[in-house]
Amino acid sequence: MQRRDLMKLAMAAPAAGLAAPALAQGENRVLKFIPQSDVAVIDPIVTTAYVTRHHAFLIYDTLYGLDAKFKPQPQMAEGHAVEDGGRRVTITLRPGLKFHDGAPVLAKDAVASIKRWWARDAMGQAINAACEELVADDDRRLTFRMKKPFALLIDALAKPASPVCFIMPERIASGDPNVPFKEIMGSGPYRFKADERVPGSLLVYERNPDYVPRADGPNEWTAGPKRVNFDRVEWRVTPDASTAGSALQAGEVDWWEQPTADLLPLLKRNRAIKTELYDPTGLLGLVRFNHLHPPFNNPAIRQALLGAVNQGDYMSAVIGTDPSMWKDKVGFFPPGTPFASDAGMAPLLGARDYGKVKADLAAAGYKGEKVVLLAATDFPTLNALSQVTQDILQKSGMNVDYVATDWGSVVTRRANRNAPDQGGWNIFCTFFSGLDFFSPAGHIALRGNGLAAWPGWPTMPKVEEMRMAWFDAPDMAAQQKIAADIQAEAFREVPYLPLGSYFQPWSYRTNLSGVLGGMPLFWNVKKG
Repeated sequence: MQRRDLMKLAMAAPAAGLAAPALAQGENRVLKFIPQSDVAVIDPIVTTAYVTRHHAFLIYDTLYGLDAKFKPQPQMAEGHAVEDGGRRVTITLRPGLKFHDGAPVLAKDAVASIKRWWARDAMGQAINAACEELVADDDRRLTFRMKKPFALLIDALAKPASPVCFIMPERIASGDPNVPFKEIMGSGPYRFKADERVPGSLLVYERNPDYVPRADGPNEWTAGPKRVNFDRVEWRVTPDASTAGSALQAGEVDWWEQPTADLLPLLKRNRAIKTELYDPTGLLGLVRFNHLHPPFNNPAIRQALLGAVNQGDYMSAVIGTDPSMWKDKVGFFPPGTPFASDAGMAPLLGARDYGKVKADLAAAGYKGEKVVLLAATDFPTLNALSQVTQDILQKSGMNVDYVATDWGSVVTRRANRNAPDQGGWNIFCTFFSGLDFFSPAGHIALRGNGLAAWPGWPTMPKVEEMRMAWFDAPDMAAQQKIAADIQAEAFREVPYLPLGSYFQPWSYRTNLSGVLGGMPLFWNVKKG
């Protein structure tokens, strides 16, 4: 019997009817959560790592939130006025907003935060290009003066896709947007307990007693009143899936963000646990290339590897063989959304022929150069994607240096632009929510703006030109045509290998209620 089988038997005991230990009343004021990984980078602007985004939503607030219909709703903002044919947009802050140190949240803080965000974000960069001036008019009002109307301005400020436009004090936000800050100071519903941080094991957040939620609106995604029902939230970092599953079954933790496919049947049979899909847009896997260094600075080599990708193999490795849990034949936009198409898809279809891939690589000029693959072994989803990638690269005749490390180290190292033998890299695997890849506007992995792009740093002038045309398109049909053209060009440039789409459930104890969808959010949730 294998070790994993023994662990499954051990986990099955609670499902057979053993009662979970009774909780003291004080424990009902503590929420214990197993995140997807540890938080290596605390700055939610310099990284797109989802675990950092989720951490940041506890601590920071946003001007606008997104509701279940993907519509922006005021959050820190009281509202806004659009004047001069859309060329002037003035946002007014809610009164009484405070940072965790008691200082008032002012319009100048919001201005500095927006400018830090738009230096890094795909949609933010488009706003910056269209903006003539962004100023604080007084303590509560800030104004965008635009060169031309920008219809998606408020949508961009509301989007929960990384990086999110979180509001922080001017003294922090005015720093270099490419250098992670070290001071954590937000105005959100929880405060970070840095003194209790145990790297690789524990992160703690305590309720912010001065937080005043919005008074109106339903709680949907990141919109509505952020009412806090816990004095304390503890993130218990647990890389081993069997240990995490056992803890959830025993009632030692309340919520597990990403249970693995092999343990889902056990969790679903436990009547004390609820397992549900939380992101209706799905998650899209990808293999990201470093375009700055050989061999993947050669587009022909990137193109050749499209012939090695079997999306079904990748998705089965991540979430299991149940075809209702994943989709293949997926391009650069999430399936079932308005901008998904079959443009340029031919290289991903048909039988996989590694002999042909090997010949295509040789014809493209691959000469056996080492390929440094960064693999996050403490993150089950990414570990699975990395192992399949290693296999297809080796079958294609590539010389793979498989660097097994933790996700935090991957996030840190992928920002290094040096050559792979000088601390850099060639390739890594990750995934994004379909919401992040919904359209060309915020699709950060499809940017082709060189050193200003997301790690990988592709230069794709045609994609950039078409993206700007997409913003000016007169209607949905025109936008769809441009999106199809962008996808076709992306299959020629190959900024990354698309690996398919899957649906990741989470599991939590049934004594929790009010769990919102989209991502782990820690307001509105109750226990008892």
